[in-house]
This record gives sequence, C-alpha cells and structure tokens, in this order.
Amino acid sequence: MWWFGVFAAGIGVLMPGITGRRIGVMAGAALFIIATGVVAYLRRRRYTALAAGPARAGKHDVLQDRAVTVRNWRRGHRWWLLLAFAAALGSSLVVPAAGGMLLAGAGTGLRLKAAWLGRRERADDVLLWVRVDWLGPRSGAPAGKPVKAYRATGIAAGDATPGGARRRGDILV
Repeated sequence: MWWFGVFAAGIGVLMPGITGRRIGVMAGAALFIIATGVVAYLRRRRYTALAAGPARAGKHDVLQDRAVTVRNWRRGHRWWLLLAFAAALGSSLVVPAAGGMLLAGAGTGLRLKAAWLGRRERADDVLLWVRVDWLGPRSGAPAGKPVKAYRATGIAAGDATPGGARRRGDILV
C-alpha cells in the first residue's frame, strides 16, 4: 500500500488539480498523519486480547510463514488495492497528491502495527500465529471474528524471529 501511495502522490503532484498543488500537498500531509495514526491504533485491543493468552500450537495446527500470508493477502485483495490506487490517482484531479498520501499513510500505519506486534512478541519471548483455516478464503483479518485465539510457539525453534522475519545466519544442525 505504501508504494502505491507514494507512486500515486508522485503522479498527483504533476497534475495542477482544482485546488492547486500547495493545498493538495498540505491536505495530503494531514491525511497521511491521520491515516497513519488511525491504522496503527485501530483494533489494537483485539490484538492485545488475542495475544494475552495464546494456546500452544499443537502438532496438527497448520501454521504458515508470514511472508506466505502476506502474499496470499495481496493476491486476495489485489482488485481492492488497484481500485484504491485508481481512486488516489483520480482524486489528484481535484486535490493533487492527497489521495496518494492517504494511501501511503495507511501503508505506514500497517507497518507500525506490525512493528508493535513484533516488539510484543520479543517482550513475551513467543511467536504468535493464526491458524490458516481461520483466515478465510482471501487470507484476511488476522484479528477478525473467525480468529478465536492465537497459537504460540517459542523462538527457540529456529525458524523465525519475533515479528515474523526469517532467522538469518544461525543454522541449527
């Protein structure tokens, strides 16, 4: 989302728009800040409630890497992302760069939320997972209604680090 927003804002600055570039960029900066804050703090209580008492991941739980989850989410929501990009470009005819900066702010808020969740995992010394069958057909809503609880694994397994990043350098044999 962030790259789509930056690209749309860059194209939007090139268009004069009805309100003018100066007003468009100032409005876009305000929308960027507001969207970043709202998306970063939206549903934080739900994440906290799910992470408060995670069940240990069982032998038969199907867990997948976060990179796979992100890729599946992008595939399931690609038309929404393209529609948001087109709306950001279209809004540049009226208020230059504002729509793109709004989209970039939403992407930045998601990045901040992921960083917050990674810090929480690091503090608790646990990796949080969502069962694949609870994600839904388009791999969305990791804190949605179908998710009843998170599953937890320890970081000593060696497959990932807190935040979902792949462990580098330490090859356990």
